[in-house]
Amino acid sequence: MTPEAIERIFNSFKDKKIAVIGDVMIDKYIFGHVSRISPEYPVPVVDVTHENSRLGGAANVAINTHIMGAETLLIGVTGQDASSASLIELMGEQGLDSAMLLADPSRPTTCKTRILSQNHHITRVDYESRQPLNELIETELLGLFTGIASSVDAVVLEDYNKGVLSPTLIAPVIALCRKLKIPVLVDPKLKGFFSYGGCTVFKPNISELGASLGIPVSNKDHDVEEACRLLSQRLEAESFVVTRSEKGMTVYNGTFTHIPAVSVDVADVSGAGDTVIALLALGMAAGLDLVTSTRIANLAAHTVCQEVGAVPVRPEKLFKACLDHLHQW
Repeated sequence: MTPEAIERIFNSFKDKKIAVIGDVMIDKYIFGHVSRISPEYPVPVVDVTHENSRLGGAANVAINTHIMGAETLLIGVTGQDASSASLIELMGEQGLDSAMLLADPSRPTTCKTRILSQNHHITRVDYESRQPLNELIETELLGLFTGIASSVDAVVLEDYNKGVLSPTLIAPVIALCRKLKIPVLVDPKLKGFFSYGGCTVFKPNISELGASLGIPVSNKDHDVEEACRLLSQRLEAESFVVTRSEKGMTVYNGTFTHIPAVSVDVADVSGAGDTVIALLALGMAAGLDLVTSTRIANLAAHTVCQEVGAVPVRPEKLFKACLDHLHQW
C-alpha cells in the first residue's frame, strides 16, 4: 500500500451510492459544570454552558458515508414532532436528503439527550419508542427501498432496536440485495440479532457477541475466534467483523485477521460503531477486500473517539491516519 493507493481509494468512494436503513435519531448534548449538590435531592446540579444537537444512529452512519463523498440515501422513520423538524434541519445543514424519512405520528422521534460536566457523562434522557412499526409504514419503507435498490452500491442495516428493522422488513431487503448482488452490511443489536441471515458483513461488538451466544467471551484472540465460529453456525453471513474496543477488530471470512487498536487518547466512544460500519460499506462498494476496509474503518473509529460525542469522521484526519499507519498494512 502506498500514499497514492490510499488517495485512489478515497477518491473511489466519491463515485458510490450507499443506502442506509434503520433507526434514525438525534443525539443532543448539554454541556456544563457541577459545583454543588441539589438541596432538594442528593444529585449534582449542572450549570449549563452550552448545548448542541447532532445526527445519531442510522443518520450518523449516513453522514459518515456522505462526508466521505458518497451519495447517501437514508431510509427510516421519525415522529411528527419538533424533534423530527430538528432532525430534518440537521440533515439539511449537512447536505443530506430527508425525502426517504417517513413521519409516524404515533411515535416520537428518537432523541438521546446526554448531560455532561467537564466532558464526563452525568446522565442521559431518552425519548423513544421500541415498538415495531405498523404494517402500513413498514410496507411503505420497503417500497421506498425497492424503488432505489438497483441504483445503490451497498446497503447498511443499522439497528438500534427502536422498531424499524423487524424480521418482516429485514428478510425482503436482504433477499432483494442478494438477487441484485448488492452487499449488505449489518450493525446489529441483541433483539433480532439472528434475523440477518444472508447478509454480506455482520458487525457485532464483543459484548453483543457474547450476549447473543449466551456465553462469556473474553477479549482474548482465541476466545473471539471460537465465538465467531459458533456464531457462523447460527447465522448465515459471508463475513464477520467484531469490534473489540481497546483490542481493535477481528475479521472472520474463513480465516481470522486481528487488527490491533491504535494508541490514542479516547475522549468518547459514542458513535464509533456507526463510523466503522460506514467505512466498511464504502470499502465494499468500492471493491476493496474486507481486511483493507476494516483497517481503514479501525483508523476512522479511533479518529472519532478523540472527540466528545458522536461526530462523523473527518476525511483529512482519516487520510493522515492512514498514511501514518501504512507500515502496518
